[in-house]
Amino acid sequence: MFATPARLSTAAPEFEAAFKARLHWSADTDAAIEQRVADILADVQLRGDAAVLDYTRRFDGLDAADMGSLELTQAELKAAFEGLPAVQRQALQAAAARVRSYHEAQKEACGKSWSYRDADGSLLGQKVTPLDRVGIYVPGGKAAYPSSVLMNAIPAHVAGVGEIIMVVPTPRGERNALVLAAAYVAGVSRAFTLGGAQAVAALAYGTRSIPAVDKITGPGNAYVAAAKRRVFGTVGIDMIAGPSEILVLADGSTPADWVAMDLFSQAEHDELAQSILLCPDAAYIDQVQAAITRLLPDMPRAAIIAKSLNDRGALIHTRSMQEACEISNRIAPEHLEVSSAQPHQWEPLLRHAGAIFLGAYTSESLGDYCAGPNHVLPTSGTARFSSPLGVYDFQKRSSLIEVSQAGAQTLGVIAAELAYGEGLQAHARAAELRLDTVPAMRKMP
Repeated sequence: MFATPARLSTAAPEFEAAFKARLHWSADTDAAIEQRVADILADVQLRGDAAVLDYTRRFDGLDAADMGSLELTQAELKAAFEGLPAVQRQALQAAAARVRSYHEAQKEACGKSWSYRDADGSLLGQKVTPLDRVGIYVPGGKAAYPSSVLMNAIPAHVAGVGEIIMVVPTPRGERNALVLAAAYVAGVSRAFTLGGAQAVAALAYGTRSIPAVDKITGPGNAYVAAAKRRVFGTVGIDMIAGPSEILVLADGSTPADWVAMDLFSQAEHDELAQSILLCPDAAYIDQVQAAITRLLPDMPRAAIIAKSLNDRGALIHTRSMQEACEISNRIAPEHLEVSSAQPHQWEPLLRHAGAIFLGAYTSESLGDYCAGPNHVLPTSGTARFSSPLGVYDFQKRSSLIEVSQAGAQTLGVIAAELAYGEGLQAHARAAELRLDTVPAMRKMP
């Protein structure tokens, strides 16, 4: 089995076309999936629990007599935690503590209400309040992701969300103890063993057994992504996630094996995942390719890694590290490693990335599990305009306005003038009636 990512050079005349072709990935959902998801959402909205049970039986092979059979009690979550080996319990608690600490700092920095009074004594400000109830989707089936539980539930908990509802598919009833234990550690309020579009529908619309939420976060397959897209507006969503990505900016100072394994770390997620190396040292790129060839056969998910690297991977020779930073900004990757002896020299040049990992010892995998910052990140170039999941995603902001009598005299004149200009007479008159000297109402043209 061989993995030979595309070898590109920014100095080559054909670079631009080859680069764009390698980056291209369509987020368009298959029409058949869209239609199937639309049918499922409509059915759950109509039949509620009965539809959820039917689809869970059909898609997960889980034959539950009622919704009570799909809900995990707090006692079951606690038992799962207590049943873990001590080393796993300690690792889970340590990761949760770091994730909580980071998001507490995030809340302190940006999650406060504020106000001030202007010269007229009017109060202006902003009130920050948590969402009442959120749903978190945790993938299941091919793999289990306790880290996803921590990354979605903990910032919601820190934000002050009143109720956190977790859904996780358990095909054929196979429950992962680490996922359930993570729900216990992270403070999940209620948990249900169901997934797919039917789980998204149940969270968005509510059923007799599952309360409707205000927002749904967490990754899933194409059906889950299509369902989240369709229910947006009824509820909030975090993002529509594409395949996982890693971009490594290397100056040649990091052991080649480390960089090869970092490229593997995303490629093993999915055949559509993308791993790219940008480096001005051609000899070092050769070393990384040699490491890929040597290390790949020992990987349990070698077939997935190979397909990902062959179809979407790239080793790009750049003219300089500065040019590598420019290309990185064009890509706007989910994970960006600055594998350099002087990472802080290059960090100011990097504007677009979901998360930036500085220095040779900062592997992306540490961010996935336990560094502290959130691992739910924008993909497919959306880091140009969106951010990692955080406390702010589980809060909302209300503007505060209290106009004094003196303030109404100034603001009323301004507002009335603009309202008359827009042809909205009632708006204008509402402002004018609060003036100490009320003018005659103007006739509209």
